[in-house]
Amino acid sequence: MSDRVSVSISAHIAHVTLTRSDKMNALDTAMFSAICEAIDHVAAEPDVRAVVVSGEGRGFCAGLDLSNFNAAAEPMALMPRTHGIANKVQQVAWGWRHLSVPVISAVHGVAFGGGLNIMSGADIRVIHPDTRCAVMEMRWGLVPDMAGYPLWRGNVRDDVLRRLVFTNEEFTGAEAFAMGFATETSAAPLERAIVLAETIVQKNPEAIRAAKRLSNMLTYASDEAILLAESAEQEQIMGRPNQIEAVMAQMEGRAPSFS
Repeated sequence: MSDRVSVSISAHIAHVTLTRSDKMNALDTAMFSAICEAIDHVAAEPDVRAVVVSGEGRGFCAGLDLSNFNAAAEPMALMPRTHGIANKVQQVAWGWRHLSVPVISAVHGVAFGGGLNIMSGADIRVIHPDTRCAVMEMRWGLVPDMAGYPLWRGNVRDDVLRRLVFTNEEFTGAEAFAMGFATETSAAPLERAIVLAETIVQKNPEAIRAAKRLSNMLTYASDEAILLAESAEQEQIMGRPNQIEAVMAQMEGRAPSFS
C-alpha cells in the first residue's frame, strides 16, 4: 500500500506488515496514516476472515519516531474524533479491535510505546519471549494516549500497569505474557499467528464475527445487555447455511466450505 505498510490477502487471511524496517517500524506521520489506511482497506474486503499484523526486520515497532515530532513540527490535533470514538493516533491501535474479524499480532524484537499499543489492539497477541517491551511515553514526559488504557483494561493488573506507566521500565515478552499484555509466547510468532489465523478461517465466519462483537462488549456492557446480545446474535446464526455447513463438515469429517 505504501512504503510504510503492506497488505496481502490470501485464503481469507489479510497479512498487514509494518515495512519501515530501517527505522524499526517507528511511527512517523506517514506511518500513522498508512496504518489507518490499512485498517480501512482490510475492513472493506468482505472475503477477509482473519488478520495478522507483524513488523518487518528486527522489530515489531519501536514507538514514536521522535525525529519526526520535533519542536518545529506542527503538533497533531488530538481532540477531534476522526475515527468514530477515536482520533487518528488512537486508531492505529483501536482500529484493530473494532475490525469485524479477529486480529492476531505477531511481535518480535521491540514493542515500545506506540508499538505496544498497536500490539494490544489485536484480539490475540503472540510475542517472542525475548521481545523488549515498555510503556514508554513517560520517558518523553508524555502519557499513554494511543488507546492503551481501554485495551489493557481487564488484561493487566491495575497496580502493575500504574508502575509500568509511571516508571516506563522495560520488560520482556515473557513478562508481557505473565502480566497480561500478551496472549502467548512463541519462538516463531509470525508462524504461530498464521496457524491461528488458518484455524479461525475454518470456522463459520458469521459466528466468528458475532463472537468478536460479544467479546468487545465485555469491558463496558452490563450482564443484562450481554445476555440479550448473546440471544440476538445466536438467533441470527442458527439455521443459516453457514451454520448448517459447519455441522455437516464436522459430521462428514471434511473441511467446511462457507459462503
